[in-house]
Amino acid sequence: MRFANAGTAEVPVRSLLFVLFAAVLASCATAPPKNPSDVCSIFFEKEDWYASARKAQRRWGIPVPIQMAIINQESSFIEDARPPRYRLLGILPLWRRSSAYGYGQVKDETWDWYRTKTGNRSADRDEFEDVVDFIGWYAHQSYKSLGISKSDAYNQYLAYHEGHGGFRRKSYLSKPWLMRVARRVETTAARYRRQLLTCQPSLERLLASD
Repeated sequence: MRFANAGTAEVPVRSLLFVLFAAVLASCATAPPKNPSDVCSIFFEKEDWYASARKAQRRWGIPVPIQMAIINQESSFIEDARPPRYRLLGILPLWRRSSAYGYGQVKDETWDWYRTKTGNRSADRDEFEDVVDFIGWYAHQSYKSLGISKSDAYNQYLAYHEGHGGFRRKSYLSKPWLMRVARRVETTAARYRRQLLTCQPSLERLLASD
């Protein structure tokens, strides 16, 4: 009986340790911005994000507001976002609908392509700096291979979602919902652009003071 009691006492202790470990991991995650509809609020809250987005713009030429609008649409700025799982009988979770992951919801094969072509082998899809660089790089490929202006949020998003082959085939024409989403990205980018005009001088001063 002494050993049986000791064994049963271990169960809640193990459970408690598991909960505490999970809580520590959760605390290490980067919380999404409190006001995702306001790009100025985002950048003042996430102090290093503006520098990363500006760096990607200077390297690849895609405007900061379009980068941010794509991330807002894809993940709502949740660093470890994933697609939902298929469910058996609507209950039991099975496999996920795709390998998309992170801020930009980038699939495994596309991320591997980016890392190989840029030499950025240590890039992670849950690191904001790496994801805005990826979005800039991908927009640059869309410009080179498809002729899409880097300031064209609507078509850049369609190419981002459908891939270059899908965009060439105009696969989006059979997806009215996707064209509506692309318009929403375009609208968000335009709002972010207007907002950024009001706070960019302050953001630049903060960068210069670092």
